[in-house]
Amino acid sequence: GAKAEVSGPMVGATMGLLAFLMAFTFNAAAGRHEARRTLVMDEANAVERLWLRANFLVEPYRSATRDLIRQYVDLRVKAISGQIDVAEAVRQSTALQARLWTQAVEISGRKDAIAVSMNLYVQALNDVFDLQAKRVTVGLRSRIAPSIWLALMLLLAGGMIMVGVQVGQSGVRNRAIELALALSFSIVFFTIVDLDRPLEGLIDVSQQATLDLQQKILAR
Repeated sequence: GAKAEVSGPMVGATMGLLAFLMAFTFNAAAGRHEARRTLVMDEANAVERLWLRANFLVEPYRSATRDLIRQYVDLRVKAISGQIDVAEAVRQSTALQARLWTQAVEISGRKDAIAVSMNLYVQALNDVFDLQAKRVTVGLRSRIAPSIWLALMLLLAGGMIMVGVQVGQSGVRNRAIELALALSFSIVFFTIVDLDRPLEGLIDVSQQATLDLQQKILAR
């Protein structure tokens, strides 16, 4: 039968398309990784603001609110250390948020509540709510589309096959270059996979801001 032949321009076009798609996908995954890192800092700052503004609440709500915020931070730390499943941590955090909101509604109905202090507190509380929603969306739900993964895998497999056929046609082999080419594309591919799965891979987002916040709260 006829042998398959692959020309240099065909290989170059395929590998160029593969490199372009990998660069696009890597950029998207790296962008979400950076967004997750920023959101950790933003959430820690928002919770700290909430903790500080809780000082302006009337008793007994001040102590009760600070206790709920402390539980909220402790829950985050448990999720970081793997003591609790992330999905369960989100569920319990949402329940704590509901309790904090109920308390805020009760406090706002009191005659001795200070309007300016309550406005600042409610604003900080809404910021905490919004940032958890953003962290769940960016960290747990935003993923590279399956169609992009399929295109990447098909192009990667097809490109490597075409390179192999072309090398076979030329009759000249350089195993070191062939291995370097395969490793280069494989490393980039698995780096993209790692960036796209923050809870499973080797590349992780530092949670030090949350740990520092817990220490600040314990010290006060």
